[in-house]
Amino acid sequence: QVQLVESGGGLAQSGGSLTLSCASSGSIKSFGNMGWYRQAPGKERELIAGMRRSGSAYFAPSVEGRFIVWRDYAKNTLSLAMNNLLPEDTGMYFCAAGDGMGDPNDYWGQGTQVTVQS
Repeated sequence: QVQLVESGGGLAQSGGSLTLSCASSGSIKSFGNMGWYRQAPGKERELIAGMRRSGSAYFAPSVEGRFIVWRDYAKNTLSLAMNNLLPEDTGMYFCAAGDGMGDPNDYWGQGTQVTVQS
């Protein structure tokens, strides 16, 4: 069973930056899609960024232009660089992976908390 473990969450100031990392227990080459979900307090979990095996990245409008996502096949990680953070970026961030090319939801990490103070 694949395990995904997130790291890098924490407290940041508005306008600051954080980088999250998701380490897979196995090779990420087989994942058709990997992504990051965010669940803000009182809201549903939403897919905010990801990268398909083809190398194409995608972003939710709320983070586009501020967040960068990439896969490192040597380290078997998916990373999310978050820049110009806003208080509304606060939430639990989950890494997920999928075998297919649809929304990644076959494998999940336990989540890492990001809190942005104004």
